[in-house]
Amino acid sequence: MYLWERFHRKLPCPLHSFHYIAGDESPDKECERLGALIASHPIDVCFAGIGENAHLAFNDPPADFETEIPYLIVDLDEACRKQQSGEGWFNSLDEVPRKAISMSIRQILKARSVVITAPDVRKAPAIRDSIEGPVTSQVPASILQQHSDTHVFLDPASASLLSRVNR
Repeated sequence: MYLWERFHRKLPCPLHSFHYIAGDESPDKECERLGALIASHPIDVCFAGIGENAHLAFNDPPADFETEIPYLIVDLDEACRKQQSGEGWFNSLDEVPRKAISMSIRQILKARSVVITAPDVRKAPAIRDSIEGPVTSQVPASILQQHSDTHVFLDPASASLLSRVNR
């Protein structure tokens, strides 16, 4: 529902196709279904987020930079879970799942373009480390330095620790 409410329904014309993650299915079977779909439908644009712990999608540190499996069941670390609760997606930390389905790092990098949004001062250290630091699995979003068509949209607060800003 999140993507439908905040993105898909606001488009001036419906997308040709939009495939949601079915949360009521078996996670393993859903990863297989999504993997089969994406194998026959290359990604033009991947929209993703960077977390306070520099996760990319839900690939928390240390992220797996090598797997070619398109969708994974990932463990959410404590920092990620606290972010989800702190942003109001859940009423308490106890309600935040400990696992999630995420597109893998390698699959994200296969997209022709990657569009990242990362607002809020809480994300400033992760943004700095992802953009200006070395590429490392401890800073999963740093891998985007290796993608030739990545666009990162920040607000002044999340960009506040960058030494260089392209405005």
